[in-house]
Amino acid sequence: KIDNNFFMSLALKEAWKYQGLTYPNPAVGCTVVGQNGEILAVEAHHYAGGAHAEVKALKAAYFKLTNDSTILSLDMSADIHSYLIKNANFTNISLYTTLEPCSHIGKTPSCANLIISLGIKRVYVGSCDFNLKASKGNQRLLESGAEVTRNILHEECDALVKPFRLWSDKKFVFFKWAQSLDGSTDGSAISSLESRKNVHAMRNVCDLLVIGGNTVRLDRPTLDARLVDGKAPDILIISREKEFDTSIPLFNVTKREVFISDNFSLCEKYKNIMIEGGSNMYGLTKELVDYSLVYIAPKFAPSKRINTSSYNFKILNILQESEDIIMWMKREV
Repeated sequence: KIDNNFFMSLALKEAWKYQGLTYPNPAVGCTVVGQNGEILAVEAHHYAGGAHAEVKALKAAYFKLTNDSTILSLDMSADIHSYLIKNANFTNISLYTTLEPCSHIGKTPSCANLIISLGIKRVYVGSCDFNLKASKGNQRLLESGAEVTRNILHEECDALVKPFRLWSDKKFVFFKWAQSLDGSTDGSAISSLESRKNVHAMRNVCDLLVIGGNTVRLDRPTLDARLVDGKAPDILIISREKEFDTSIPLFNVTKREVFISDNFSLCEKYKNIMIEGGSNMYGLTKELVDYSLVYIAPKFAPSKRINTSSYNFKILNILQESEDIIMWMKREV
């Protein structure tokens, strides 16, 4: 018996690896399954402007079925679309996607049109797309004669796409911290290099980074995205005292604005906001925060801890990349 939840869970797990990296697009995952229930591909959307999850999964599935390495050299979504339409036969496969396939043509062609062109007749969808530009993919598939099964692991898929829904409407705010196994947040390099690269990649696409004044004075950070050669976000320093040593590196990064304020009203002007800090900052911002992101390093270290004893969290996803455990969470109110 085909386990639809299992195949959707694979797509979800892959998509969460890129949560925080796809702005202003949603994080989306896709699993392609063969006629005998074999897994042909599990892929995700990596970054805005890149191929969507369905396209990447169909590309990988085509190579697995044909060993035609020509497709591996194609990166542009339109080129992959054209090559698959010309060469692939996917009439006996099933496709699982965490978000309704897009119907519009934007930076990339329509995924719904590709699925229809390839003759795929069984499509399983987690969340329906609320975006008016991209929605109606399910309708197009149904009109083409495909069987569309909706709401597979829909709560989990809705949690995955929630940041996209929030920043499309108003703003999405997430709080990031790194800690050791015993909860210590001391030290500027608790997490691994790979985890720090992941954070820098998120800074590259976020609009605003919020940090406390004491952290700026003591750590003298840069708060850029140099580990991924990315752009630096604007900075909001929360501080009652407005005087800072402007030789601190964050003040000398080009193409960024640095604001100093004793409140968070500036956040209303931004869409994708990262907050970095410890227990004090968490206490100040907990009502603003939609999701929390923690990097747990496999070591013990002294002193400061995130003060979360009064809060309960629901774990949305757990990922181990390289040395650290990475968790996306939502505070339960």
